[in-house]
Amino acid sequence: MKTWITDFMEQFGYAGILLMLALENIFPPIPSEIILPFGGFMTTTSGMTITGVLIAATAGSLLGAVVLYWIGRMLDVSRLERIVERWGGWIRISAKDIRRADAWFDKYGYWTVLFCRMIPLVRSLISIPAGMSGMKFGHFMLFTTIGTLAWNLLLILLGAALGESWEDIAIYMDTYSNIVYAVLVAGVLLLGLLYFRRRRTAGKARG
Repeated sequence: MKTWITDFMEQFGYAGILLMLALENIFPPIPSEIILPFGGFMTTTSGMTITGVLIAATAGSLLGAVVLYWIGRMLDVSRLERIVERWGGWIRISAKDIRRADAWFDKYGYWTVLFCRMIPLVRSLISIPAGMSGMKFGHFMLFTTIGTLAWNLLLILLGAALGESWEDIAIYMDTYSNIVYAVLVAGVLLLGLLYFRRRRTAGKARG
């Protein structure tokens, strides 16, 4: 995949970077950890500039984020509640749980969108719950842009600074990603444990 990505970027320049970042947001297995550092490296071997690469990369990222946001809007919470009311018993999730999660996202969603833009995999998927919660599109775009600019600029500058050694960044990003994934899995497991323990306690109290 790396060779295909870099060949495409070399052939189409800024347009290639924009398209790759749009696809990366919609299809997370395409790694921004390759696209962005290589884009930075290209500024040392061609007439491309860091500003141009940053603008193209950010425009592509925002395009992909908007697509997922509107997918989330089409799903929306009320539709998800109807699905859960019908099938939620199989996975022990109720419409009340959905409303509680939606309320949490309404309270902390903007900051969640901002910081998740700098976390691999999650940076793409966070657009869907943002859309489902009905987050204001203007606010979504503002916080998405800020977080995306920070992430893109960091990796582009690192790629430009390392030059031909730009691929080394991917090694460190893999380590960072693995740590993040481990923390996320641990967090999900902990939340699941607390949830089922609370349900069990509530069930005993009713009994």
